[in-house]
Amino acid sequence: MKMLNRMLKYSCLILLSGLLLAACNKLDDINHNPTKPTTSDPAFLLTGAEKSAMDILYSTLQNGYFAMHYAQYWSGNSRVADSQYAIDEGNNAAFWTALYKSLYNLEQIIQLNNEAGTNPAAVNQNAIATILKAWLFQVLTDTYVNVPYTDALKLSTNIAPKYDDAKTIYSSLADTLQAQINVLDESKPTFGAGDVIYGGDVASWKILAHSLLLRLAIRMADADPAKAKGLIEANYQAAMTSNANNAQVIYPGVTPNRFPMDETERSIIDFFVSTTLVDYMKSVNDPRLPVYARPTKNNPANFVGLRYGTTANDPSRTSLTADDLSFPGTKIYSSAMPAILMAYPEVEFILAEAAARGYTVGDAATHYTNGIKASMDFWSITTGVDEYIAGVPYNAADWKNVIGTQKWLALYPQGFQAWFERIRLDFKKPGGDSLFLAPYNGSLDPNAPFVPYRITYPTGEQTQNKASYDDAAAAIGGDTKGTKNWWLKF
Repeated sequence: MKMLNRMLKYSCLILLSGLLLAACNKLDDINHNPTKPTTSDPAFLLTGAEKSAMDILYSTLQNGYFAMHYAQYWSGNSRVADSQYAIDEGNNAAFWTALYKSLYNLEQIIQLNNEAGTNPAAVNQNAIATILKAWLFQVLTDTYVNVPYTDALKLSTNIAPKYDDAKTIYSSLADTLQAQINVLDESKPTFGAGDVIYGGDVASWKILAHSLLLRLAIRMADADPAKAKGLIEANYQAAMTSNANNAQVIYPGVTPNRFPMDETERSIIDFFVSTTLVDYMKSVNDPRLPVYARPTKNNPANFVGLRYGTTANDPSRTSLTADDLSFPGTKIYSSAMPAILMAYPEVEFILAEAAARGYTVGDAATHYTNGIKASMDFWSITTGVDEYIAGVPYNAADWKNVIGTQKWLALYPQGFQAWFERIRLDFKKPGGDSLFLAPYNGSLDPNAPFVPYRITYPTGEQTQNKASYDDAAAAIGGDTKGTKNWWLKF
């Protein structure tokens, strides 16, 4: 049974049932036998990997209770312990398992193509699968620090994989992405409709790989500045240049293939937007506020956040009803909301920071302005944009706070990426006043009184992969939410 659990955990194939994803950025209704794994077709495996990863990254159970809380976009409604950093181990295990399942599907694509040796699309298919693997492994190592990497997908030879050093993983991911850019060949066939992010468009995958290298590099900017500078300067000109390049999945809005936070069939009442988000957006007259949050039912002209980490029985909370507070915006919970892998606004804010750090990538103020405009464009906001930018000007002397706040706003609702950037930059409001708060009624984790720096390993690892788990916990300085990642230097 223990061996079976390990096999399921690291290598179960995703069994696609009902509707399968098909067509560029659309899910189609191709029927598939739910009792058979999709090992015979690389396109099915890619579809499963892309969808499974997006489903978990935008689930209310993982994005909502973990990442959107840790980014302090949202605060819990009746379930507040998550805002106070008590971890739901079921949700944690599901996150870990789903990402490794997606990784295994991607690895299967490469193995099938290599074994067959007859697929003319194999070169591009393997490169795309490898780019996606790099993306998911970065999410995993940014979330947990050291994770199974080199042994993780070798089921036939290792069902108790060792954990690799996070810094070493980063170095490998950078090399991997650069190699795939060189391998991708626009003259050769690819996945087509099985790729629900770019429809198999090779040029778009090259752009994404360059952009992911920017994300990888800026995260290590304080820990390995020379390498970060070299990677960004070498890749920025080939990265995303508009929202047309965004890597995202658009769900069709038909059960079971709905955006994970689509509330069409049931209201999501688990979260209110936080005062952190609402009050700051109000203070700068941010035109995205009506998109990010709903007005209160009791006052349709007003937006009211819930103070972060307020328990249900606190007097300041019991004096309010749900009708006095703002839920997340209807677009965030709609069938039209895309699941974002990476988008153009993030690229511009990366370049703004790179320029502020002295990298040769152009003008910081220009990239900063471009980032804000790109975010407004993404949310279809056309009125008041120039006035808004004039009210939140770039300030080279305060670049970390200025860029940090606007990047944080632009990353909504990408909870995990926003959380990583919150802790990496440790930014405040422009001018230096505090933006983020400790949980109002206190943290339930003494190792994370203000914000978790990581998520602890799933508890199943302590029994199913004990030796590797023990080594990993010791290597990172303890399996606690207070342990910092290698790139976190403040």
